[in-house]
Amino acid sequence: MNSTKYILGIFDDPDDMMKGIDNLKEKGISIYDVFTPMPIHGIENKLGIKESRLPIAAFIFGCTGCTVAFCMLYYMLVHDWPMNIGGKPHFAVPDFVPICFEWTVLFSSFGMVFTYFYSNHLFPGRTPRVMDLRATDDRFVIAINAKTNYDHNQIDSVLKSAGAVEIKHNDRKYISYE
Repeated sequence: MNSTKYILGIFDDPDDMMKGIDNLKEKGISIYDVFTPMPIHGIENKLGIKESRLPIAAFIFGCTGCTVAFCMLYYMLVHDWPMNIGGKPHFAVPDFVPICFEWTVLFSSFGMVFTYFYSNHLFPGRTPRVMDLRATDDRFVIAINAKTNYDHNQIDSVLKSAGAVEIKHNDRKYISYE
């Protein structure tokens, strides 16, 4: 079991959860992560999440694929086995375009799959970290790192005033406010 402990504020309404995020930010309490069963517009800006750098990785993988295809074709058709096909020169760049395009798409797609799995820790053999199973069904969960935020009673009161249905601590059982 992981030694890091979290305080979980569990909400049944996304508006209450957004209000809870605002209240926690006002009090200077840092939020570890938020788990929702559906996408919520504008939550990235509230949490201060930076824009993804995956498009840059896709561009780099695409450039690599195009370069590999071009170098491979140049080597095979000009140096290794030059053939006279219809009187065309050996280094006919327009003939290289379709294959370079296909390799660009191939390298980008496979590279993005591996980059996505690596960046989200979805590689085989890793057990997923789910804070609360109800976050995949019908609850909205705010996770707060208990080791960096010391005043747990203040966190509990802020979450309760924001409309949390439950507050869960790792070392305590569920606390219900219904």
